[in-house]
Amino acid sequence: MTILIEQPEHVSHVENKKLCSETNELVLDGGFVVPKDLSNHGCVISEIFVSNNEFIAPEINSFGQSFRDYNAESERQKTVEEFYRLNHLNQTYEYVKRMREEYGKLNRAEMSIWECCELLNEVVDDSDPDLDEPQIEHLLQTAEAIRKDYPEEDWLHLTALIHDLGKVLLLPVFGGLPQWAVVGDTHPLGCAFDESIVHHKYFKENPDCNNPAYNTKNGVYTEGCGLDNVVISWGHDDYMYLVAKENRTTLPSAALFIIRYHSFYPLHRSGAYKHLMNKEDEENLKWLKIFNKYDLYSKSKVRVDVEKVKPYYLSLIEKYFPAKLKW
Repeated sequence: MTILIEQPEHVSHVENKKLCSETNELVLDGGFVVPKDLSNHGCVISEIFVSNNEFIAPEINSFGQSFRDYNAESERQKTVEEFYRLNHLNQTYEYVKRMREEYGKLNRAEMSIWECCELLNEVVDDSDPDLDEPQIEHLLQTAEAIRKDYPEEDWLHLTALIHDLGKVLLLPVFGGLPQWAVVGDTHPLGCAFDESIVHHKYFKENPDCNNPAYNTKNGVYTEGCGLDNVVISWGHDDYMYLVAKENRTTLPSAALFIIRYHSFYPLHRSGAYKHLMNKEDEENLKWLKIFNKYDLYSKSKVRVDVEKVKPYYLSLIEKYFPAKLKW
């Protein structure tokens, strides 16, 4: 299967002008509006869509900073850095294997996908330097942006909606895990920590650094073994992957790959650890790179009309999942 990834087009002065209106507002399919505070001198900046309806990545996040700038001085920076200090200290090879075994039992709750979406109203991600809104807002922003550019790929719309549902691990009924055990970028354990990992400096306190078996490029793995055989830091990605797989979803393998590795930024942003991938991983990575643009850059203070889009996503849930899932 060959997948062509379109590069975002630059917005010309003429195209930008077409987005201007008397009200300085741009209404999107989900029913939400780009307000005046996201505009530039009365014209909506290249924030969401250009005249050909393609999603265009904005240059700044909702805090006025570059996306994924972990050194920028902002109200979120100190919280985010402390998060990664704890994450890099506590995520070890043995810890991850223990958590996968425990949560793989799926004995915490039984509920529908949409019920889980609603639970995310209670969750804010401390690792995210770009947004501090409840997570359900992010899910719908991502899904609606993808839906506009890839209208025929309904599995991708649903993947966007559910990709972060594993963040319910932060809630008491799911064990109330600390933020460092649920959110943030992910990385392999059992081999050397690549320097592309955010706040790499904090790994020096990780106990795995004292194990020679874990400190080489391949570590305990063999080249080309496939990511399914690699232990990745525990969090919402791996948990939601386990939930989807064990509840026998009919989503394609690319969807499960996106769910499991969408926070694996050292791979899909920096190209680290590619030597551990197999052919199937390489094909699925193409879809993940498409997805990542929407996952990262659709974050904003703009709200989605939930009730308007809900029937569509309920129909996708019914298509690809059982009515109730074990969590």
